[in-house]
Amino acid sequence: MQDKTTHLETISAGVGLKINKRKTELINTNTTADNPVMINGEPIKEVESFLYLGSIIDGQGGSDRDVKARIGKARGAFVMLKKIWSSKEISQRTKLRIFNSNVKSVLLYGCETWRTTETMLGKIQIFVNTCLRRILNIRWTDRIRNEDLWERADQKPAAQQILRRKWGWIGHTLRKPASSITRQALKWNPQGKRKRGRPHNSWRRDTEAEINRQGKTWSQIERAAQDRVGWRIVVDGLCSPGGS
Repeated sequence: MQDKTTHLETISAGVGLKINKRKTELINTNTTADNPVMINGEPIKEVESFLYLGSIIDGQGGSDRDVKARIGKARGAFVMLKKIWSSKEISQRTKLRIFNSNVKSVLLYGCETWRTTETMLGKIQIFVNTCLRRILNIRWTDRIRNEDLWERADQKPAAQQILRRKWGWIGHTLRKPASSITRQALKWNPQGKRKRGRPHNSWRRDTEAEINRQGKTWSQIERAAQDRVGWRIVVDGLCSPGGS
């Protein structure tokens, strides 16, 4: 990490840029406390979380804070379009297309790398259901099953959409050269000691569990991803209601 930071500092200085130490942050880990990463002889600030490319990176490896922020941003986007949802001149079909492109895209940004839990998926689905009821003008007093709501709105369950996006991204990443850092990160096994207690579930563990339920191995997945047509079949199996 120090070598990469020093290299970045050197290249930046060569083109007239200077790294702002006050705004440079790292996740607080056991290793950085003993061997801090330095810039111009000063240690980089250690934090529990920080914002990177619109996503919240958490030292615990979870996605709860990022999902909470995503729901808040999506809710803001939905409120900004309230005149569209209440308009009688715009068809429901058009409203749903606007919802998918302007609200759901904000909600599911970066979902490919989320470590999902049942609680998290429930919060996302509740938000989506609330928006769909508003768009379709369904009142809370009107009794309607979620499945019927999704059918009327031509929507898939949020959990299924997130899973499909995740595996679509994995296939894209596995088709990159072996030298790609993104591809290497899929199999990266960080070293060091973890805190005592039951280990948190991770994105990698969730992914491996999904593969095992299909009776496949990671090596088989890597080979299947090279064939785009065949990969779509694999993703359909992984993302089907029975497969997830």
